[in-house]
Amino acid sequence: MFKPKAAKVAGLEQAIKDALGAPDWLEMVRVTADGQASLILKVDPDDMESAESRRIMVESTVRKVPGIVAANVGLTAERAANASAKAPPAPLPKKIADASVRRVRKGARLSDEALEQSTPARSAPAKIPGISRIIAVASAKGGVGKSTVAVNLAVALQQSGLSVGILDTDIYGPSIPTMLGTVEADPRAGDDKKLIPVQAFGLKSLSIGYLADPDAPMIWRGPIVMSAITQMLNDANWGSDDDPLDVLIIDTPPGTGDAALTLAQRVPLNAAIIVTTPQEIALADVRRGAAMFAKTAVPVLGVVETMSWFEDPAGNRHAVFGEGGGKRMADQLGLPLLAQLPLLNAIREGGDTGQPAAAGSDEAAALFGDLAKTVLTELDALQTIPAPEIIFED
Repeated sequence: MFKPKAAKVAGLEQAIKDALGAPDWLEMVRVTADGQASLILKVDPDDMESAESRRIMVESTVRKVPGIVAANVGLTAERAANASAKAPPAPLPKKIADASVRRVRKGARLSDEALEQSTPARSAPAKIPGISRIIAVASAKGGVGKSTVAVNLAVALQQSGLSVGILDTDIYGPSIPTMLGTVEADPRAGDDKKLIPVQAFGLKSLSIGYLADPDAPMIWRGPIVMSAITQMLNDANWGSDDDPLDVLIIDTPPGTGDAALTLAQRVPLNAAIIVTTPQEIALADVRRGAAMFAKTAVPVLGVVETMSWFEDPAGNRHAVFGEGGGKRMADQLGLPLLAQLPLLNAIREGGDTGQPAAAGSDEAAALFGDLAKTVLTELDALQTIPAPEIIFED
């Protein structure tokens, strides 16, 4: 026999299925006792435009079901194992083929068709209401301090007098809740059915870490990931037309995979910042990150080098992860080096304890305060001069 709450949940789930007509593309419906609905839709991987339209329609329908206060609709796509691949193009005559290839690296060659596929187009994404400017903090490699820079930069910008938000889009490793000390936060929907960001250190914050079980693996395909990110961007009360958020910092997923690329293509980013350590293994990936933003026409403000050195009690500096790598890479790309951040215990402790170093008054706070000033200067410069050209040399 159902308990009262279980009976209510089952009734709401059935009401949603009835409202949608129980279609075969409805893969999963879950409702919490307080009316928070989660749905998964099966979609055609070759027609994601129609899938997004369906997602919006379903979300609108579900929100109208009595007893539902918020709806989170995800997408899943799976290509059948026996699906026929597109027929390869007919081979070109040798003269034409020789004229339509480009050297990629060490003799490797790609056709013009392949080059077009590897150069993603970026249409002008629609501006998000209530947000004035959006900055992506990115790295093409994990473990370089990207989230640490994102959180402390956001806090430093807020302390300069701006209204600031931070969005954690690292779906598989959300760390912003830990760094802000908001792990136990439970965002709710307001009267307008939009998520209310969690407040911490004067920031508005959202993360998938607030919405998922911290011990559960995030086994999500690309379309579901982008659906979740899109909702946290567009279906949250970041600001209003009368009182917009001055800056939204986005902590992006590491690498240049589907989630990072889709963010660069579909989110109205004003600029990006690339984070790296001085060591060569990290610098090799920085070029890939810079190339992704260059190909999607997102201006890059510059490079932030973390873990630049460690200073012992005697005042001697030790280049634990190499020296000058960030500056060399910034020069090669034609970008400014925005900051060099040393290994400071205060920065590490701040991330672990949920007390960002930028909120303090020591050396670490001063470093992030200087970074915030530099970022604002470079961001304002984009309004009056062309974005810096990123240079890739053979």
